[in-house]
Amino acid sequence: MQHDAINDQWQQLQRCMPAALTGSVLSTTGTMVSVGGFPAPVGALVEIGRQSGPSLEGEVLGFHEGATLVYPLQSPTGVRRGNRVWLRRTTASLRVGDALLGRVIDARGQAIDGHPQPVLPYRAALDRPPVRPTDRPRIDTPLSTGIRAIDGLLTCGRGQRMGIFAGSGVGKSVTLGMMARYTSADVTVIALIGERGREVNEFVQRDLGPEGLKRSVVVVATSDDPAILRVRAAWTATTVAEYFRSQGLDVLLVMDSLTRFALAQREIGLAAGEPPTTRGYPPSVFGLLAKLVERAGRTPQGSITAFYSVLVEADDPQEPIADTVRGLLDGHTWLSRSLAARGHYPAIDVLESISRLMPELIDQPHRVAAQRLRELLAAYRDHEDLISIGAYRRGSHPVVDAAIDMRASIDAFLQQRMDESCDLQSAREGLLRAVSQPSRSPDTGSAVMAAASAQQNAAATAPAKT
Repeated sequence: MQHDAINDQWQQLQRCMPAALTGSVLSTTGTMVSVGGFPAPVGALVEIGRQSGPSLEGEVLGFHEGATLVYPLQSPTGVRRGNRVWLRRTTASLRVGDALLGRVIDARGQAIDGHPQPVLPYRAALDRPPVRPTDRPRIDTPLSTGIRAIDGLLTCGRGQRMGIFAGSGVGKSVTLGMMARYTSADVTVIALIGERGREVNEFVQRDLGPEGLKRSVVVVATSDDPAILRVRAAWTATTVAEYFRSQGLDVLLVMDSLTRFALAQREIGLAAGEPPTTRGYPPSVFGLLAKLVERAGRTPQGSITAFYSVLVEADDPQEPIADTVRGLLDGHTWLSRSLAARGHYPAIDVLESISRLMPELIDQPHRVAAQRLRELLAAYRDHEDLISIGAYRRGSHPVVDAAIDMRASIDAFLQQRMDESCDLQSAREGLLRAVSQPSRSPDTGSAVMAAASAQQNAAATAPAKT
């Protein structure tokens, strides 16, 4: 009976839909195609015919002066005035299933790793509303990222959303690869948006590795892909993560980078006629950023813990995308160029980073140790110039003295090799050791003064020569 009811509803829907909605190309502006006589809804998928070569797929973005604006998913080369346009689907969707694990797919969900296309039994809409605020359980369980500095000092919860803010060339991809390999999450979904083509295999083979790939899904949209595909890759990765969350799993979503997602949407918005605002970004960019990150989080079934990387322009933390994303997320991790230049990896600047949920996820000894380590780092940074030139006098500030004594143990805790894994318990124990066991190495000036004082005392007590 239920099956018959579904069939009746489907037949009624088909009777309401036009038999074949078509239009024709009026003009092109850059990469945007204007179509006349084509009242397709925003978000619909269409097909643009060409005289030579296969037809193009496109997506309806809006309307202008009676024309429907379509953004092709491939280069519009060969499209000319009068070409026919057909409506293929009113909403964008994606096939999902467990067979996605271990695969590399593009923004449209097609496998690009050279293996046969996976058999996926389910279909999910790309444009879905976030979980209602009242349906979100509290985040009260920590999730190990496998990185000691984050687990110890920036502890994240299952369902938390964090940002990784960094300039270019400071180890962002390596840090994300370590998370994907060593996390305690059940599934990892990785979105590589706007990356150079050669970096995709490097990340999959070197940073992720075979073991990490087994429980991961990698979504790729390289820098040469149209802007619409770079934007769609973010929605595709989020939709895949939501599928595994609905299966009762804890998912780690890693998106590299949110900045390139914003740049692609800026390109689309300007082409569609939106007015530019701050640094040329149209209003739709900031609305989509909030909509995207709100889809991550915890539900009664499972969780999506999300790390969004932000490529900070000119290392300026106040640039528009970085400033907006900081206000949307539950914390941020800042990668320092100066630490990376000294060979300190991962180059996490603890004093510039924060996890807003950390106090609710850890016990009292862990909280005290983390606060103590921050206090020591801040004291050392404030007096670093004096210490480096030997002008600091030991004994003038007890906290600075302790910071100098514990410097070696703190650095050993914060640094981690690429092939070194970690979990929450070992990170907690390492933090407690780092702030409780000073490895004192007196400065050269103190040693020289001590030696000189000993020589003077020996000369004063020695018998006089005759």
